[in-house]
Amino acid sequence: MAYRYLFEQMVRRELRQKYKGSALGVLWYLINPVVLMGAYYLMFGVLFKVAGPDQPQHYPLFLLVGLVVWIFFSQAVLSSAPSLLDQGALIRKARFPRETIPGSVVTVHLVTFLALIVLLTPITIAIRGTGPALLALPFVLLCLFGFVLGLAFAVSVLHAYFRDVAPILSAALLPWFFLSPIFFDPATLPRLSDETTAIFVLEWLNPVAPFIVAVRDVVYGGVLPSEAVVVYIVVAALLALASGLALFRRMQGELAVVV
Repeated sequence: MAYRYLFEQMVRRELRQKYKGSALGVLWYLINPVVLMGAYYLMFGVLFKVAGPDQPQHYPLFLLVGLVVWIFFSQAVLSSAPSLLDQGALIRKARFPRETIPGSVVTVHLVTFLALIVLLTPITIAIRGTGPALLALPFVLLCLFGFVLGLAFAVSVLHAYFRDVAPILSAALLPWFFLSPIFFDPATLPRLSDETTAIFVLEWLNPVAPFIVAVRDVVYGGVLPSEAVVVYIVVAALLALASGLALFRRMQGELAVVV
């Protein structure tokens, strides 16, 4: 709590810099997933019919919910990677919890992500009739935030020592994007014996997949996530947060030298 003011100022500064000189401000964060939704709907929903006869109803909305979650996850983690280097002068001059730096970056993306969720939720209610399941949304988003924050701690401190981390992460995010359940619903995939392993990998070995499924179940589907998904996102959030924070604190001793 002693450094709460510093953290708030970091978040405010990041927000000002992010939208400095922009007429639309946070609305640009909405334009990006909407444009992507249109492009991917044309490709997968019209041209390729990726889901076939089992394609979800209101497929553009289905896509948009998945894209919003993915953009928050990917941009928050990718932006946090160089955050310690960007604040190198402050790290060398002042003593404060270094965790506040990647934490402030993730919080900025969380603010814009929540703004999108607030805009998107009434639309889903009007179109899909989403009901009481929305009460579970804060819990799901809290788990997502913990998961992303843990990864941000890890990648930020690793990139401070090994400058290849951010480029590797950037390259990995592209195939990771297409392997995540953004364009498809894992429940509708054919359960053939020779495809069981591939489907298992898509559903459970992709750590961001259950978070996308959980948010989509609540916002788009109007239902509570399955028990397996809930257990997964809770455990993943706790593990990511604990391991990321432990790694950060173990490696932060020489930050003033390496940044």
